[in-house]
Amino acid sequence: MAILERRDVNSVAYLTMNAPERINALSDEMLAALQEALDGLKEDASTRAVVLSGAGKAFCAGHDLKQMTAGRQAEDGGKAYFKDLFDRCARMMMTVQSLPQPVIAQVHGIATAAGCQLVATCDMAVAAEGTRFGVNGVNIGLFCSTPMVALSRNIARKKAFEMLTTGTFIQADEAEALGLVNHVVPQDQLAAKTTELAETVAGKLGAAVKIGKQAFYQQATMTTADAYAYAGDVMVENMLYRDTEEGISAFLEKRPPDWKH
Repeated sequence: MAILERRDVNSVAYLTMNAPERINALSDEMLAALQEALDGLKEDASTRAVVLSGAGKAFCAGHDLKQMTAGRQAEDGGKAYFKDLFDRCARMMMTVQSLPQPVIAQVHGIATAAGCQLVATCDMAVAAEGTRFGVNGVNIGLFCSTPMVALSRNIARKKAFEMLTTGTFIQADEAEALGLVNHVVPQDQLAAKTTELAETVAGKLGAAVKIGKQAFYQQATMTTADAYAYAGDVMVENMLYRDTEEGISAFLEKRPPDWKH
């Protein structure tokens, strides 16, 4: 049984974390499988969107605490292992946002610690009613410093800080209000709603979405003036695409575009 399963439908790649007995923890094996799959998607022109979900009763419970505890047996008390673990996790998270395809988290049950980080890292997220989100490491004496990076870039700082310092969980409706997820739907509609969103994105011009996603994250760290200058250059590049010219012509002529890519 693969720890990460993939199926492809209508230009959408569905990745399912498949370790339900460990609540899909981001173990060494899961991180490796996710990294390999994401790296493969970078050059996959046939895939226009990605959906990431978890098998079993929940999305993801964060890092594998049993593996982390075992890492303490090293002579250095686990220091080298922990540094490598968090570096590997950060690399995987950053790969999600560097992909040309939008990545949508399909979330149910719980998304805690690094699992909440993964939701915050994905470009969009759809959650089932009743899903709980938390960066609750502080409850066991481990501040969620790496999950904090993604979370504080999704929601208001004061709310992120409250979650980080109290270990309190938030419900799906509050996660939606805060901007952590895009949509909240009944559990029996979760897959359908996520598929609808993914296939809508997959139906757009892939080259335009690719350049737009890259620009979205690049401009976010710039001053307003620098962001406009950069985004203007991106628009110029996009305008010069053959398929963009065709898309504009098709719109003006009230016909479907004949896109080649």
